[in-house]
Amino acid sequence: MKVAIGSDHAGVELRKEIISLIEELGMEVEDVGCECDTSVDYPDYAIPVAEKVANGEADRGILICGTGIGMSIAANKVKGIRCALVHDLFSAKATRQHNDSNVLAMGERVIGPGLALEIAKVWLTTEYEGGRHGRRVDKISQYEGQ
Repeated sequence: MKVAIGSDHAGVELRKEIISLIEELGMEVEDVGCECDTSVDYPDYAIPVAEKVANGEADRGILICGTGIGMSIAANKVKGIRCALVHDLFSAKATRQHNDSNVLAMGERVIGPGLALEIAKVWLTTEYEGGRHGRRVDKISQYEGQ
């Protein structure tokens, strides 16, 4: 599996830790940045990650900013993206099983690195169940015109 990852200035440290986790899981990672401690605009990182997932250059994406909110809003503007803002393990598992989320957003200022790493691991290793959930995910795709 290939995972694209990006953050704004408020998510740099957590992004680096999650990159290490992805590599430990034997997955390929593409880091789109940022490498700064001064303020940058989160759409400049969220949209490229989401586009990589939407066009098949990456299987999944992970986005980190201060709260995860801005990143998730920006990513969900890209057709074909189902970005979930997650700050607990139950939601990380459920959004993969039931929603087939393909991008994960988290907030470095909201959760600590220990929980964030657990969330990322659960999200990356949980499979989509399909079945009755497929009908619902298909309705979203139909609305998008896919």
